[in-house]
Amino acid sequence: MALLAALAGLLCAVGAVESLAGWWLVRRFRGAPPAVPHARPGITVLRPLYGPEPLLEAALSSACAQDYPLFQVVFGVQDPADPARMVAEGVRARFAAQDVAVVVDDTAQGANRKVANLANMLPAARHDVLVIADSDVHAAPDYLARIAAALEQPGTGLATTLYTGRPADRSRAARLGASAITHGFLPGALLARALGRQDALGATLALRRGTLEAIGGFAALSEHLADDHLLGHKVRALGLGVRLATTVPATTVPESRLSALWRHELRWGRTIRALAPLAFAASAVQYPLAWALAALALSGGAAWAVGLAALAWAVRAAAARGIDRALGLASVGVLWLLPLRDLMSVAVLLASFAGSRVTWRGRTMRAESLETERARSEEHTSELQSRLHLV
Repeated sequence: MALLAALAGLLCAVGAVESLAGWWLVRRFRGAPPAVPHARPGITVLRPLYGPEPLLEAALSSACAQDYPLFQVVFGVQDPADPARMVAEGVRARFAAQDVAVVVDDTAQGANRKVANLANMLPAARHDVLVIADSDVHAAPDYLARIAAALEQPGTGLATTLYTGRPADRSRAARLGASAITHGFLPGALLARALGRQDALGATLALRRGTLEAIGGFAALSEHLADDHLLGHKVRALGLGVRLATTVPATTVPESRLSALWRHELRWGRTIRALAPLAFAASAVQYPLAWALAALALSGGAAWAVGLAALAWAVRAAAARGIDRALGLASVGVLWLLPLRDLMSVAVLLASFAGSRVTWRGRTMRAESLETERARSEEHTSELQSRLHLV
């Protein structure tokens, strides 16, 4: 037991160092000079919608309030009775001077409803540069300009963004979910990029129409849960890079119940675990408070373990508050919830290895490895090409 307690203490120390490194990376990222595009090509923003969401009107309005000379916003729903359609129509009326379209098309194009929605929306897109953004993204006015600057860099095929969590209310679940994104995912994504990864982060994906056509269009992604990761892989396979734009939008955390947050995070966890199981398992080290509590229990409440837990909490709190300040965010009062946040993150990680099925937008899908996703995508694309040749 003493050996296990010491091991847990060591993992806690590693996690605390990682927390400080993540804080430093966020400060460095935000301290870099803002990117300004040399050219400002026309941009179409594609926002697929599904169902009512808290803060949806504010998120959609942010897409229309861009400080950019030439852009179009396309909202898309598959069900004419979808409540999100009414919100989109209201936003279009409010921004009557902007080029805003609402596409209603229930054509089914594969198991992934989001990708099917995007495929239905694409014919309405007027411009060559396409920005695919989730419905819950809250963008700053310079969002499109920063993305254009990233996409124009030589060798770039795809631009993506970090994002923070914006709780829809003051519930414990919403604040825990926001902390997982802002204090966990965001610095973790920067650390992964510092180690050489070029992940496509699904909240925002921007590419040229020609690049989308080169990877097989939306049809190449239509049967897959991890469409963003597969898109990034296909773009990199073309010899092009995935660049991080210097803008950090927020995404709504709608869950007000811990059970709903658990299901959402478990879907994320199983998707990531299927794509990178070893890296996902290793990410357990980034939760120092969970390891500190383990050391405390395994040591029988030894004085050194009590001190370690207090130090780990102080480090996690300082890093979380420092990240908030670097990003210009108001504190959502999660510092006292950090032990629960770390314990829940480890529980989600463990549960992610217990199965592969997830529920997403009313459908049950299976989280699969990138190799399986890629093979199925190539098979599906070849099938579509064969049908076109027959026609």
